[in-house]
Amino acid sequence: HRRFDYRPKTDPYCQARYTFCPTGSAIPVMKEEDVIEVYRLQAPVWEFKYGDLLGHLKIMHDAVGFKSSLTGKNYTMEWYELFQLGNCTFPHLRPGMDAPFWCNQGAACFYEGIDDAHWKENGTLVLVTTISGTMFNEMAKWVKYDNETGIYYETWTVQASPDKQSVVWFDSYECSKFILRTYQKLADLGAVFKKIKTNYTSIILFSGEPVYLGNETSIFGPQGNKTLAAAIRDFYYPFKPHRTVREFFVDLIKIIDRVILNHQFYLFYNLEYWFLPMKFPYLKIIYEEVPLPIGSKTSSGV
Repeated sequence: HRRFDYRPKTDPYCQARYTFCPTGSAIPVMKEEDVIEVYRLQAPVWEFKYGDLLGHLKIMHDAVGFKSSLTGKNYTMEWYELFQLGNCTFPHLRPGMDAPFWCNQGAACFYEGIDDAHWKENGTLVLVTTISGTMFNEMAKWVKYDNETGIYYETWTVQASPDKQSVVWFDSYECSKFILRTYQKLADLGAVFKKIKTNYTSIILFSGEPVYLGNETSIFGPQGNKTLAAAIRDFYYPFKPHRTVREFFVDLIKIIDRVILNHQFYLFYNLEYWFLPMKFPYLKIIYEEVPLPIGSKTSSGV
């Protein structure tokens, strides 16, 4: 997943149904001698609206919590879409614009408090390590860098087969990847993690070797490939929001025809388009273990 030099301003066209990070605050500077508990947080996606429904499908959202021993204050940190998951996964086809229009930025959100009920009821709230105030402050600097340079949400992992040793063509870039990067940064700083089993959700597409198609200018620009441009727009059209149940099922049949019967998928990744020759089992949601990182033995943990 590519790093960028800066975060571009979001276009006013991109609108969120639910405000991004409504109670967000700056990350505080902790006293060096503070001892800070670090918690693994996980709950079903959209639990506030659907309860444990997506939890049954193991579609989970991840975050990390902190508790300062000196102040007793709790904090939550997570990373998610600015304009909800649908906008990050598929573009808008806007009138008068040839190229699909993406509202696919993601960002870190930090705020005071941990909503115990939210994480405990259908998910996880468990202590994974303790760190010093110095380590927390170093992590905060890294979060700023990570947030300014890793700016686009990517829903899909794309790999060659369900086999564990399979080639991964594209890796996702979403909430769980941010948490895994954060844990790794803390381990690099000397945090020693508990031996706890930790699982994360991945949504995987299965594809033969991807074919590079080009970027927005080379495909949709004045000298672009009009046939390819039309094919990409045509592919994304059925994924639009639906107003009626009938409209949804008509478009679902089109999606099945393209992806499963004709083995086609167009992926937008790092501002470039790729063609995926899809293959069985096409799509799978997995909830697999990723071990907590091993802390450095030379560094002094808390």
